[in-house]
Amino acid sequence: MITVFGSINMDLIATTARLPKPGETVTGTGFTTAAGGKGANQALAARRAGATVRMAGAVGSDSFAENALALLKEAGTDLSLTKIASEPTGTAHILVGGDGENVIVVVASANGTVSEGDAISAVQTMSAGDTLMLQLEIPAASVETALTAAKKKGVTSIINIAPLTMDAARLGRMADIVVANETEFELLAGRDGLAAAEREEAMQKLSRETGQTVIVTLGAEGVVAVRNGNVHRARGLKIEPVDTVGAGDTFCGYLAASLDAGIDFDKALRRAAVAGSLACLKPGAQPAIPHAGAVDAKI
Repeated sequence: MITVFGSINMDLIATTARLPKPGETVTGTGFTTAAGGKGANQALAARRAGATVRMAGAVGSDSFAENALALLKEAGTDLSLTKIASEPTGTAHILVGGDGENVIVVVASANGTVSEGDAISAVQTMSAGDTLMLQLEIPAASVETALTAAKKKGVTSIINIAPLTMDAARLGRMADIVVANETEFELLAGRDGLAAAEREEAMQKLSRETGQTVIVTLGAEGVVAVRNGNVHRARGLKIEPVDTVGAGDTFCGYLAASLDAGIDFDKALRRAAVAGSLACLKPGAQPAIPHAGAVDAKI
């Protein structure tokens, strides 16, 4: 079973032919809303991948809350640890350019109320061998408490160190499995501008020091991982991206679900990479997350 301890948002998405430069105004081509939040996205991805999933987090009592939880409910996600906070539901303000790239501003709101007590409650009901998945859109102290409690209980922890925060490097070293993109990994390693060989060397060094599985996503180049001293690689699919917003979260959710199901690490990595590719073919985060059948048909 997977428990996701993290954020729940409504995404407010504007599309434009190209992303604006600083200080520039451009004309939009469309606007939509979609359920999001890195925690909720990863929970839905894990659920669509076939796992039993519980979402621990917070929403407000406002009009966004129901829509933010709608796809999780539809998928059969356990929401018993999702609380109603006094703050409004969190929001992500997303600009998507014509090439599929994006810029995002996240306003935490209810996500900022997710407490250390909530972390303890989430982990207390887990069993040894279960999987705890975390990200960095909730308070750092709550993430740290959850990681510490998971280690004591024998729960496998996976952290995606996104978005980058001042606590990312410290918290990233506390989990059993850490997932980062190239930029995030450079923060974790304390080195900038790493070439491919240098990055793998730094991944090996970090894995030796911490005992972690270290995974770095490389966009169109796929993913590289170091696990138990061995280097693993996987490729996604060759695609023309429509929107890359949910790709990383889809990768994380599918990876967690695959490992939780006992799938071989190399196959889990490939499955997650393919799922991340497919998530780029539709707009929005949660609406674009593929179901297991579509993913497995492409492996």
